[in-house]
Amino acid sequence: HVQLVESGGGSVQTGGSLRLSCTYSGGSRNCIGWFRQAPGQEREGVAATGTDKIAYNDLVRGRFAFSQDNASNTVYLQMNSLKPEDTATYYCAASVRSWCDLTLLGKSAYNFWGQGTQVTVS
Repeated sequence: HVQLVESGGGSVQTGGSLRLSCTYSGGSRNCIGWFRQAPGQEREGVAATGTDKIAYNDLVRGRFAFSQDNASNTVYLQMNSLKPEDTATYYCAASVRSWCDLTLLGKSAYNFWGQGTQVTVS
């Protein structure tokens, strides 16, 4: 089955940048994306892609950029102009569900998750 390994989290000051990486293995996927969860809050979609588009949460649009390198099976999340409210555990997720493209930022569409990486902005 699909396995996902994230890296790149850390602590940064307001206005700084971080780049998260997620390497996936174990099979093909229809959708892949980044989610985040702050303490006491629901997990929310940040950026994700399916067949032909990239979806962004409005809270990060213009500051975060999703990209992928199919040769290395790696996806990235470049995070710029970070704010304290971006503090959360960030998760990479993948889906083999045929309908995941219909709700790219919906966590219910995803059936494989990484272990998460912490991002702290102060």
